[in-house]
Amino acid sequence: MSNVSYDFSGRTAIVTGGSAGIGAEISRHYAAAGAKVAIWDLAEPCDAPDGSLFCKIDISQPDQIAKAVATTRKAFGGIDFLSHNAGFAGPTLPVVENDPSTWARVIEVNLTGTFYLAHAVVPVMQERGFGRIVNMASLAGKEGTPNASAYSAAKAGVIGFTKSLAKELAQTDIRVNCIAPAAIKTAILDQMAPDFVQIMIDKSPMKRLGWIEEAARMVMWLSSDDCSFNTGAVFDLSGGRATY
Repeated sequence: MSNVSYDFSGRTAIVTGGSAGIGAEISRHYAAAGAKVAIWDLAEPCDAPDGSLFCKIDISQPDQIAKAVATTRKAFGGIDFLSHNAGFAGPTLPVVENDPSTWARVIEVNLTGTFYLAHAVVPVMQERGFGRIVNMASLAGKEGTPNASAYSAAKAGVIGFTKSLAKELAQTDIRVNCIAPAAIKTAILDQMAPDFVQIMIDKSPMKRLGWIEEAARMVMWLSSDDCSFNTGAVFDLSGGRATY
């Protein structure tokens, strides 16, 4: 593992989807770097960093986001980092079998929720004149995953939204980037058939899954002052799978 360390003392990080998987690892990394951490999720974390704050929130509900912003500001002051990982994949079905209401829910959570978060958090960052937003997109948003049309479309939208917001804020010290992972080794893979997981591994030139630690370390760099001339960018986390 990397020996690179960061000092985020005096900074506050929001981690959506921070109760499990990639988000939980990101929360631990922020805390280890000295940041105050607010975990925004539907499920309460089982092993949250010491001193962290938990806000139960559905990111598709703007009123809940506004309440979480107020709670976080009351507890920690400002907001410096937004690591946005919350999402909803929906069922794996062909387009013709997909229920329109399920399609709408996947878009609402993954894409519209990303807008709602930025709409609420960016003004707080503008008050301080500093911010780092890291949206978790997906390689599905670049390649299109069969039988996951809503998720692929939503994550493609997150990439486009990230680029647009980044350009709006480019002349400030608020950087907006996104990460596009391929399959990452998390507990959710345990629910999948081994042959399906093997297909994902075989697609990677490195012939392995990504690690949550690798995702977290990328978020740490994108949150740092070293990330100064990178904004509106898509950082692949794919073991060489991405082709553009």
